[in-house]
Amino acid sequence: MGSIFRSSEGLGVAKIYCCGYTPFPLQIGKRYPTSGQTKLAKTALGAQTLVPWEHHRQTWRLFKLLKQDGVRIVGLERTAASLNITDFKPVFPMALLLGNEVKGLSKTILTYCDHVVEIPMSGRKVSFNVSVAFGIAAHAFLHL
Repeated sequence: MGSIFRSSEGLGVAKIYCCGYTPFPLQIGKRYPTSGQTKLAKTALGAQTLVPWEHHRQTWRLFKLLKQDGVRIVGLERTAASLNITDFKPVFPMALLLGNEVKGLSKTILTYCDHVVEIPMSGRKVSFNVSVAFGIAAHAFLHL
């Protein structure tokens, strides 16, 4: 997450939503940081103080709020129906949804997505590290 905060700051991302057990920055008034917060701060190098963020325990509740505000939800995942990221034309406001490093996005979470996109791979591996995938996708969407 620290790398995602740094990339977000550099690319001008408006806000980060950390959901479920995803590490999030140390909150004001919390006395002792968790190991996830310490690692995030080390990697983010202060970017976590520059990019607005929120933590939501339940992702689906956040989706409901975002959709009420007219935000399109775009999942980054390889599926049978996903679009090549180079063929996708983002419409803002938009939230880019990233999954678990190993498991990706669940089928249930994918049902909340307005679109699902994937990054084409040239090697034998089927996915990038989640922070690298975020950087590729965010750059493509924000700097077309």
